[in-house]
Amino acid sequence: MATESMRMHPDIAELRAKYDAAAETSTAQAVDGLTFLTGLYLAISPWVVGFTGFTSLTGNNLIVGIALALLAVGFASAYGRTHGMAWVAPLIGVWTIIAPWVVSGDVATTRTIWSNVVAGAIAVLLGLGALSFGMNRMHRTH
Repeated sequence: MATESMRMHPDIAELRAKYDAAAETSTAQAVDGLTFLTGLYLAISPWVVGFTGFTSLTGNNLIVGIALALLAVGFASAYGRTHGMAWVAPLIGVWTIIAPWVVSGDVATTRTIWSNVVAGAIAVLLGLGALSFGMNRMHRTH
């Protein structure tokens, strides 16, 4: 009962509305869309770039890419409810950058490294962008 009344509290509802308004800007929508595309690319990158021979890295990129794409969908559809997880997107980007060395150990191809480093850097930047939308909105309203 207390949880239900807390969820409907006017302050909580107002805060969610502010986050949702921040997510409705064209910049936020572009960041969410690009984050989604980055996640999709990351998921299919082993087949696009041609490093499916590294099975552990292939599995890693597939899982991490899907997770990033799902986060982007959450941000785009309900940022007021998912903004608390926005810190995960830049973390996924950092993981993507270091994964070729941590997961597969022996990275034999330059294209494997470039693919992950570039996709990871883009994910970090877009993730920081998604993280900043709620912060910027809150600073402007207080």
